[in-house]
Amino acid sequence: MNEPIKFQTILGSDGKPAFVVIPYEEFRKRYDLEHPLIPNEVVGMMVEDNLTPIRAWREYLGQTQAEVARRMGVTQAAFAQLETSKRPRKSTLRRVADALELSFEQLDF
Repeated sequence: MNEPIKFQTILGSDGKPAFVVIPYEEFRKRYDLEHPLIPNEVVGMMVEDNLTPIRAWREYLGQTQAEVARRMGVTQAAFAQLETSKRPRKSTLRRVADALELSFEQLDF
């Protein structure tokens, strides 16, 4: 995330910066990267529907196999096979995490 942050500075009564306000979506993106959380819905899909973390996250995020495969530079068929793998390689998990805009830790648990 090397994009500049859009923010607003709020001055205190002394005229010096007291607070900085950033758009909520920007906050969520940055917070989620620093605090890799796993939503209850993702865990539920894994437990109740017996989905792999990759598939549970993809479905939770509302993305298709083709979309994720395109971002990874692989075919939809290759991604479909990867999505059912119980223990993909760490290097592969990192690529999937990047394509889903997740942290590695959110997929490797």
